[in-house]
Amino acid sequence: MNDIFKNKYRGKTVFITGHTGFKGSWLSTWLKELGAKVVGYSLEPPTEPSMFKICSLSEKVTSINGDVRDYSRLSNILNKYKPDIIFHLAAQPLVRVAYKYPIDTYATNVMGTVNLLEAARNVDSVQAVVVITTDKCYENKEWVYGYRETDPMGGYDPYSSSKGCAELIVSSYRKSFYNNSCKALASARAGNVIGGGDWAKDRLIPDFIRAVSEDKSVIIRNPLATRPWQYVLEPLSGYLRLGALMLENAKKYSTSWNFGPYESSVLNVQDILKFSSKCFGKGSIVVDKSSQPHEANLLKLDISKANTYLHWYPVYNIKETVGSTMDWYKEYYINENKNMYDYTVAQIEKYQNKALSHNLKWSE
Repeated sequence: MNDIFKNKYRGKTVFITGHTGFKGSWLSTWLKELGAKVVGYSLEPPTEPSMFKICSLSEKVTSINGDVRDYSRLSNILNKYKPDIIFHLAAQPLVRVAYKYPIDTYATNVMGTVNLLEAARNVDSVQAVVVITTDKCYENKEWVYGYRETDPMGGYDPYSSSKGCAELIVSSYRKSFYNNSCKALASARAGNVIGGGDWAKDRLIPDFIRAVSEDKSVIIRNPLATRPWQYVLEPLSGYLRLGALMLENAKKYSTSWNFGPYESSVLNVQDILKFSSKCFGKGSIVVDKSSQPHEANLLKLDISKANTYLHWYPVYNIKETVGSTMDWYKEYYINENKNMYDYTVAQIEKYQNKALSHNLKWSE
């Protein structure tokens, strides 16, 4: 694999919370291929099937079973492995689950973040921490332009507000503790990430994949809800670019960052499913008209800050995003590939090569 991100991760110990999840599995794979020593801390994979198990990641990275709500264990593990950089992805990530289990959601997303930051600031080896939140952390006014990093935090539902709280915690810890210790601390906001290997409940593409794999129609709640769809490697490339720069200059990059797609990738639910059906080769839609908990109808991010200061830009258009996602699932379900780790690495290399061919500065 090409040496990108200024070769910053080769030989580094990288600690990932939530490494058994969808994005965590992709990030673990990419970092391993970049030559990092990956140490993951997470609960068991949250779905069955799971990308973590399919790709046999427990055999390729140091995988530790742990809960971010357990401060003592988390602190002991960090002190044992002494990472150089931390990516905090562990979370309860689902809006509808948060309505059902708000206490667990706040405990994980809020106090889990507090525990991670408190433990990390007391480990001398840690140079940088990147906390992953979501585009839903903003006070959503359903306006047509993208939210900027300076817009106020909010959150109508428990999940969204828990992520707004996490952002406030990051800001407080940065000002109160991290600036004084010369450790870098940043937050990264992205949302509606799609890619192969996601089987989470109540997410559009996983719901679609489960349905088509069982020759059923996918049931959707809000066909006209509009989202900024992005391929899983887009925000991950942003996180990795950010982390590499933080290792060089803690003060300059210790702030909040949006990572989202171009305007052309902002589509409604109905359109993204029609395109997915075309790419996969089958699929039908049924609209659930029963009463549903509140979810945002329109949400977009302004990525000009990351463009300007990180020189980070998306690589894939919406056709490539959906196409690559469906290709992964077809490889698993239709071709019955038994080595999905290598296939995943091949998709990462394809993405990297396109970034390099476009001379994107972040891919250096």
